[in-house]
Amino acid sequence: MANLELETAVSQQHQFTTIAGIDEAGRGALAGPVVAAAVILPLNDQIETLLLGVNDSKQLSAKKRETLFDLIIQHALAYGIGQQPASVIDEIGILPANRLAMGTAVAQLTPIPQFLLIDGRIRLPQLNIPQKSIVRGDSQSLSIAAASILAKVTRDRLMIELDKQFPRYGFAQHKGYGTQQHRDAIAQHGPCPQHRHSFAPIRQPLI
Repeated sequence: MANLELETAVSQQHQFTTIAGIDEAGRGALAGPVVAAAVILPLNDQIETLLLGVNDSKQLSAKKRETLFDLIIQHALAYGIGQQPASVIDEIGILPANRLAMGTAVAQLTPIPQFLLIDGRIRLPQLNIPQKSIVRGDSQSLSIAAASILAKVTRDRLMIELDKQFPRYGFAQHKGYGTQQHRDAIAQHGPCPQHRHSFAPIRQPLI
């Protein structure tokens, strides 16, 4: 279960008090934006109890994520959410788009974080803030886990709205990921403007 051990270690080593956890949702999807969130939690004993159940968003039900979303916003010192649409992903690539979304999320934080804990292997060289990348960080760091929930819930809500505009594809069910239902819909109807045209199986080979 995610906890504050990583945050506490950074705080004790550097005398930092504002440490942001960062994660994204939708990196591997075939449609919709990539969404990133950044969360600064108070480093006290009470927060682990208040946010009991916060963990890697992929391990939680949609109903549980929605409940925790509200709790995180209520108890966080600061949070930010950024996104980049499919058109930008197609233009610059998923990794640069992911970095842009994360940078947007961090820019919304007040106070400015003194240190970043980032899920995965990604780095944010555009930000002049000390940082550490942590593989599977969303199952270890409470701040990263909180960010994963904010990003996932925000993106799921966006995909449910997009389903109303493009009902042929089932976005509300699979949230843009490459399920068989989604692939079959793309094959039948072709891609829509919300699809990532640079991603297989949508990408067309050059003739």
